[in-house]
Amino acid sequence: MRRCLLRPAIFLIPICAMLAAAANAGGYSVTKKIPIPGQGSWDYLTVDEDARRLYVSHGTQVEVLDIDSLNVAGNIPKTLGVHGVAIAPKFGRGFVSNGQTSSVTIFDLKSLKPIADVPTGQKPDAIIYDPATSRVFAFNGGSNSATAIDAATGKAVSTVDLGGGPEFAAADGKGFVFDNLEDENLVLKINARELKVEQRWPIAPCSSPSSMAMDRSNRRLFIGCRSKVMAVLDADTGKVITTLPIGDHVDATAFDPETKLVFNSNGEGTITVIHQDSPDMYSIVETVKTAPRAKTMALDPKTHRLFLSTTENGQFEVLVVGK
Repeated sequence: MRRCLLRPAIFLIPICAMLAAAANAGGYSVTKKIPIPGQGSWDYLTVDEDARRLYVSHGTQVEVLDIDSLNVAGNIPKTLGVHGVAIAPKFGRGFVSNGQTSSVTIFDLKSLKPIADVPTGQKPDAIIYDPATSRVFAFNGGSNSATAIDAATGKAVSTVDLGGGPEFAAADGKGFVFDNLEDENLVLKINARELKVEQRWPIAPCSSPSSMAMDRSNRRLFIGCRSKVMAVLDADTGKVITTLPIGDHVDATAFDPETKLVFNSNGEGTITVIHQDSPDMYSIVETVKTAPRAKTMALDPKTHRLFLSTTENGQFEVLVVGK
């Protein structure tokens, strides 16, 4: 009889601890709105954690904010149809994907001055830096390919055929890059050294995978899907471990390794917050109200704040979400 009483107690302790951690993770809200002058569309936001800067795509230029003072620090002009920014701190360079000119603009991280333009495939969109290979990967939505650029020389190394329309990507820091094929409902595992696709993983019941983040230490990919779920994948096998419901029209996913929270920003004007109880177990914490069309997002790991961009009443602005 005593053994029957002890066993539930043993298992109850970690379960209660996980529930308590998830409960304490809530309480996020919009704490500030930063108006940005000018007109135009917007897309990705990128945090440079070391330099304390936020890069915000805005039509034909990149707005640069100081993420501690929340003041505008400058801009990078003439980046037509800008989608995203990748940071290569080792080389003191940033890289901007220009959808309208099918090019990547290289700029100096300190001065923000342009250095060179590199031709890419058609309509480069998502762009990331892989520290393991010192290469920047620009994913070309108009030609179903990725252009690899040597961050040190600023020269294009090769073009990788992806076989479908790429969306967002993540690097594992060990020489592999993962990318969503939104139109094919696949996640690709790309060998960043050999510049070839090694695996093509189906991710049902997720469809239209749009966003991606990674827990590098536990080898987990978090895929935001337009079918209103977030899928958790094993980054070594491609196995779908679980899915969780999220809001409509997700376009960005972020993982905070310190708080073990996964954030999915949705175009309906919400953020779905999910807690990583363990690498294979997850629980929904809360749904944070933001603003309509605020679907792109970046996380500052230092302050645990989130940044989103949108327009309200004709005014372009950056939303700050925190506790």
